[in-house]
Amino acid sequence: MQLAKGIRRHGFRKWYERELLQSHAHLTLAFLCTIGLLVAVEMAMQFTSWQERVSDVLVVTAYIGVGLWALRRYLYLLSHAEHVANQADCPACGTYGRLTLVGEPATEDSTAVSCRQCAHEWRIDG
Repeated sequence: MQLAKGIRRHGFRKWYERELLQSHAHLTLAFLCTIGLLVAVEMAMQFTSWQERVSDVLVVTAYIGVGLWALRRYLYLLSHAEHVANQADCPACGTYGRLTLVGEPATEDSTAVSCRQCAHEWRIDG
């Protein structure tokens, strides 16, 4: 349903661009968490009390958790966008990305589209 809603609202090419931008924003977050993790580990080497040790462990755990979540989200969004983009070629005329939705999607897994150039209809698995 998310695919159909995005294509209806923005068009396929803008939807694809937004998916890629969102996935790369998650990659940037994962990179920043890696830098933060390195800084937190360096700071943990200079502890003086057990309260600082506990806070350092919590900060390191938070950086690891957020970084792994961001990396997982990046990989999911990127692979989903590429999976859909690989199906955006019209089987009849070969036009890429010039498609419109046909009716309401019957399932969340599949969206019916038609080519703007030749009006051929096919389904995109999302």
